[in-house]
Amino acid sequence: MYTYMTKVISISDEAYEELSRIKDGSSFTEIIIELTKEKKKKSIMDLAGAWKNIDTDKIKGEIYKERKISSRRFK
Repeated sequence: MYTYMTKVISISDEAYEELSRIKDGSSFTEIIIELTKEKKKKSIMDLAGAWKNIDTDKIKGEIYKERKISSRRFK
């Protein structure tokens, strides 16, 4: 799975304890790789349909209500 080349690194006791706590049978290498993987950039299309089951009229009403309250505070 991974090609191992021994490297010595220093980490704090706290970092070691956290890695040990979450490794759950995985190797430290696997955990470090998982934690440091660059997050895949998402497309705007991943959000398509995200609001299809949302009552947008209710949300708009709440926004307008909050705007009225906020504008009264600054008068």
